[in-house]
Amino acid sequence: MSQVHDHGGGVRSVEVPIPDNPLGTTLVYVVDTDRGPVLVDTGWDDPGSWDVLVQGLLACGTSVGEVHGVIITHHHPDHHGLSGRVREASGAWLAMHAADTAIVRRARSTQPGRWLAYMTAKLAAAGAPEEHLAPLRAARPRSVPGLAPALPDREIVPGELLDLAGRRLRAIWTPGHTPGHVCLHLEEQHPAQLPGHGRLFSGDHLLPEITPHIGLYEDPDDTTIADPLGDYLDSLERIGRLAPAEVLPAHQHTFTDATGRVGELLTHHEDRLTGLLTLLSEPLTAWQVAERMEWNRPWSQIPYQSRNIAVSEAEAHLRRLVKLGQAESVTGSEPVTYVAV
Repeated sequence: MSQVHDHGGGVRSVEVPIPDNPLGTTLVYVVDTDRGPVLVDTGWDDPGSWDVLVQGLLACGTSVGEVHGVIITHHHPDHHGLSGRVREASGAWLAMHAADTAIVRRARSTQPGRWLAYMTAKLAAAGAPEEHLAPLRAARPRSVPGLAPALPDREIVPGELLDLAGRRLRAIWTPGHTPGHVCLHLEEQHPAQLPGHGRLFSGDHLLPEITPHIGLYEDPDDTTIADPLGDYLDSLERIGRLAPAEVLPAHQHTFTDATGRVGELLTHHEDRLTGLLTLLSEPLTAWQVAERMEWNRPWSQIPYQSRNIAVSEAEAHLRRLVKLGQAESVTGSEPVTYVAV
């Protein structure tokens, strides 16, 4: 049964399930325009998820065949997964920021074996123990969900209004969770007259109760030394200054105090960085840092794949401390260790 919500002012949402994921659902927003409905994200590429999206659109008074366009906040499969099926069913355009489109293009051309080799080498360099690396070394290359996503045909240009007839929807580039993550500012008076500046489709950038994952951008062919946590903190402050009346996130539920939530997230990451500096009184690998960081459960209870994500997040925080001049890598250490300056 589709869960559909009417947010007023020609905006509805459909809760599209994410299989075997604690997040539960992706909120796919349906925005009425003079040329037909436009979706913000589409949900995970799964037959059950597709059925829920199709039923949800019918409950919204439209159909998948009438969809005019799809705006993708970022390339992750719980947001972009069904975009190709929507385009096949409707002829809709797909729009994404160029930085994430580049990732989609590379993902489509990179063989699974290349990904396995890359992840194995990356985790080894981070200090992962052999018992964690062994399954990766033994794994056979296979197709992985999300590695052959639909290639967008339009570019979202930050600062510009999107081509939505009868609506004012402006793109705001908010890198951090991914290099090309965008929020979308609906520059229209709030339908319930709430104080603030319009409404914000925030994707995964700003969520009411969850801190989005900020890790290193995984790409076998990209050698850029990025600072995703620094990008994320800068992007958060930009959204805080915008002060929208209401936030429409991709997960959980809508909320109103965007500026307050931004403040909580900035404090959270500041506390984490401070805690890491205390840990780095002795040289530690990224894996050792991840083992000692606070997560939503003890390290011993964190599943295999989630440990990979945790190590990437630890690396992003270490990268930030190095850029701030508060930590440095120990010369000649292998795997690489870090220490506070």
